[in-house]
Amino acid sequence: MTARFSPEDLLACYRRGVFPMADSREDPRLFLVDPELRGILPLDAFHLPKRLKRRVLQDPFRITFDTAFTRVIEACGEPHEGRPNTWINASILNLYSTLHRQGHAHSVECWDGDTLVGGLYGVAIGGAFFGESMFSRATDASKMALVHLVARLIDRGYVLLDAQFHNPHLEQFGLIEISREDFRARLKRALKVQTGFYPPARPDQSIGSGSSGTAGASSVSETPAGTSSVNGSSPSGMVTRSGSFTGAGAVQRITQIS
Repeated sequence: MTARFSPEDLLACYRRGVFPMADSREDPRLFLVDPELRGILPLDAFHLPKRLKRRVLQDPFRITFDTAFTRVIEACGEPHEGRPNTWINASILNLYSTLHRQGHAHSVECWDGDTLVGGLYGVAIGGAFFGESMFSRATDASKMALVHLVARLIDRGYVLLDAQFHNPHLEQFGLIEISREDFRARLKRALKVQTGFYPPARPDQSIGSGSSGTAGASSVSETPAGTSSVNGSSPSGMVTRSGSFTGAGAVQRITQIS
């Protein structure tokens, strides 16, 4: 893929059901992937394991959205034991960071105090969220990021959560594989859904740095990353800074629909 591949090209790829990867962290080139079988996490049948549910209810981590996008994608791209090489190269980092600034790419962060211990990132278009990668530096951190993401997507009316490939780690959450044709049909319907990753701003709120700065983003005041001052709105009434649920709120939102 040429160096002229732009963020707009990247969005167009997602809209037609393909996504970019690199052969390695050091390889600057990208190639497009169009899996014959696609892994998805059905939002109306998301399975929350009992042990993890108990852990989520304890709120062991502070959960935020879009407060450390670059740090999350960099952490996802770090080699580690069992995965000495990754597909997240400099081109990927730059492209998705631009999408984040434009309001199309989002991250979920898990904090232990001021330490980032887990998270994930992906791309949102219409009623579809395309999960890209996750990382964990503490037990259950990436799983909790996923749980809070799912609660957010359900709350905002999303209908498709793309996991790209089959992944044994995601089977515990109800991952299914569907054909390329089925995925494209679901994607076509999802792209017609009109929603946003954040609730509409209330008239009495001013735009803060906790959002991506795009129209429709939740307006919040400035607070340190990982803190939880109540703000925003949702049907459950349990939304914290940057629109994240409490653990109980996330569990409630998921179990109401699944």
